[in-house]
Amino acid sequence: MTDLRRRMLEDLQLAGYSPKTIKSYIYTVWDLTRHYHRSPDLLTDEEVRQFFLHLINERKLSKSSITVYLCGIKYFFNTTLKKKLVILDIVKPRPTKKLPVVLSQDEVGIILKLIKNPLYRMALTIIYACGLRVSEGVRLTTSDIDGKRNLLRVRDGKGGKDRNVPLHKHAQELLRQYYRKFGEGSVFLYPHKESHIRIDTLQVAFRKALRESGINKAATVHTLRHSYATYLLENGENLSTIKDILGHSSIVTTNIYTHLTEKITTRLHVSLDKMMLRLAP
Repeated sequence: MTDLRRRMLEDLQLAGYSPKTIKSYIYTVWDLTRHYHRSPDLLTDEEVRQFFLHLINERKLSKSSITVYLCGIKYFFNTTLKKKLVILDIVKPRPTKKLPVVLSQDEVGIILKLIKNPLYRMALTIIYACGLRVSEGVRLTTSDIDGKRNLLRVRDGKGGKDRNVPLHKHAQELLRQYYRKFGEGSVFLYPHKESHIRIDTLQVAFRKALRESGINKAATVHTLRHSYATYLLENGENLSTIKDILGHSSIVTTNIYTHLTEKITTRLHVSLDKMMLRLAP
């Protein structure tokens, strides 16, 4: 490890960044270094400018990926090197506003039934039943379940935050049945060797089941979380409560679930029917 890389790593650790973010930021600077085959502290403002144009025009990275590169490289120059580059204040990827893919309850049931491995099926079931991020779901332990209060403790979620989410009694019973058969002897609910199951393994299992289901939607494991939040909204739960359950830091993030869902669209059509009747000749 070079001195610069070590210094950046230590700066990020001291600033309290998560291991995942640290890995991403370190990679962006490594990629910049690889592109020019020179130490990044020797690069000019114009060279960094050309690198971002390369990411946009030639590698055609998404806006979210460009944002990660911007944050990582900006942190390196501003904090680790204490060097100001004008271009880093110019690059501003515009955020996209795409509606989330949502699966109906029937579609979720079909996909989960197609997952043969009981460990993967149980992990995905609880991710859906509690609206978890996949990174939160794979790390669950037996001590995270509070059966008396019907709660599930999510530890060290996004931003290092803990939170409690509702755990329905039916989901608890499914967990008990699963754990008696497959999980006993491990701290983790979904053990794999000396740790827990991997995120990518769970994603592969979901994609395979989705293909077999014939459901023509660009769904991922994260879609289960979207579907959970949408179902709560459709059934009258307020956005503030959904925000807390999902662990969002801002209600702005939760507002994405106010899109036109099937139940809301149906209600709108009923209202519009009454309105349009008055326009009949």
